[in-house]
This record gives sequence, C-alpha cells and structure tokens, in this order.
Amino acid sequence: MKCTFPTIFSCAIALAAPLGAAAKPQQTQAQTSAVLPSYATLAKQVTTAPLIIDGRIRKADRLSAEESPGLAPGMARFLVEADVSALIRGTQAMASRITYTADVPLNAKGKAPKLAKQRVLLFARPVPSRPGMVQLTGLQSQMNWLPELDAQVRAITKDALASNAPPAITGVGNAFHVPGSLPGEGETQVFLQTASGLPVSLQILRRPGETTRWSVSLGDIVDDSAGAPSANTFLWYRLACGLPRSLPAEAVESDDAQNAGKAREDYQYVLRSLGPCT
Repeated sequence: MKCTFPTIFSCAIALAAPLGAAAKPQQTQAQTSAVLPSYATLAKQVTTAPLIIDGRIRKADRLSAEESPGLAPGMARFLVEADVSALIRGTQAMASRITYTADVPLNAKGKAPKLAKQRVLLFARPVPSRPGMVQLTGLQSQMNWLPELDAQVRAITKDALASNAPPAITGVGNAFHVPGSLPGEGETQVFLQTASGLPVSLQILRRPGETTRWSVSLGDIVDDSAGAPSANTFLWYRLACGLPRSLPAEAVESDDAQNAGKAREDYQYVLRSLGPCT
C-alpha cells in the first residue's frame, strides 16, 4: 500500500494496527519539557534503536479511536510525516522524508499538541519493504530537539558504537571471596556474563582502616587499579542497568558460609556505589 496523507484512513489502519498494537507495551510520547531525560534513559534508547534521526515534522494528522488500537488513556495517536535532517545512527540509505505513528500526551485540557514544524530526535527501527516508513522503538522515542539533548545522544552513540565499547551484562558467572592475612582484609572477585562473550570482572578490596574500594576490568587481565566507572558514563550504564540486584546462589563459589556472605556483601557494596538505574 502506498501511504499518502490524502488516503489517511487506510494508512492509519496499516500503520497503527501492526506497528501500534504489536508494540502496545512500548507506547511512545513526546518530550514536553526542557528537562533532559536521564543518562540511563538515553543510553537505553541509543542501544535499542537501529535508527536515530534528527528530523523536522512537516505535518501530523491525528488518528481516530478506531484507527488507534491499544492507545493509552490521555494520549493521542498521530500519523506523522517528517523531513530527515541527519542520520545520527544507521548505515542504510535513508529516505529524505519518512512517515511514522507517534503517541503523544494530551495537555491538561485534553487537547493534543501541535506537532507541525517541530524539530525532533527519533529513535526508530526500519519497516521491512517500506523505505519511507519507520517505527518508533518505545517510550520517549520522539523527543523535542534541544542542543544539549542532541549533544548527549551523539556522545552516547559514539561510546556505544566504539570498537572497545563495554558489552551488555547478561548475568553473573561466578563470584568468590578470599580473606587476607589480617582481620577485615580480603578480596572479592565477580566474573560477569556478557552478550558478546567479552570478559568483564569486578574486584572489591577490603583493608583494615581503609575505605573499601572496587574496580572493573574489561578483558582477560584483572586490573584492580582500573578503578570504578564515573557516573553517567557508558560503562556505568552497562553495570548499573545490567547487574542483577543480588548474587545468584549458584554463582557463589565457597563452602565457607562466612566467605560466601562477604562476597554477597561486597557485591551489594558495588550496587550501592553505582546507584540506581533511573
């Protein structure tokens, strides 16, 4: 089907049903304030979107209730046509003008915002066999363009696509604690499982009279001098948002209950140091 705005009813059914209903748990919304999303929110958008588009909306037609299956209360669904200004992420040839559906929140009076002429950042995936169409990937996948937002998204995209980018954490392989020669001294090592198979490990060192410190190593060589990642960096995101909230019982390698307890305690120390994945 060739989708043009004069044939909006048929296009809405084609777009809103397969793309909107199938992605019901991932409804989209426009950014409505100048407050930037958190680093973790943007990093998740970047890592899950094959396409990141800087574009400007030409026109947006609101779809009817019948044309908007699965629409959440307080939202309106639009069929949007936008001009592509730049492709921040994506290797395929991109049409200069694209069409997609977007769910945006209504204001306090129940009215939909005016989207025409807005500059936006889109996190999307291509639609097979429809080069002029894209599908937004999830919540906040259409964001009002801001210079600070653009800079943050480009920086995260660069870090995520780097050849030495930290891989996604999928679980914990094994963990163990080795006590030192002095009371209160010891080291815990935690070896993580990753989506790429790249080795990633955590080292937590305790010494009497000193603050507990920890580090993360990427690769086969364990380097306890590497230190902990700074907040709001891509390595921080991989750990803060990828580590399980507790050590799996089967991952703790120790027949000594005290050493096993120390390993769990040190792992929780790492989680507290990272802070929440907001």
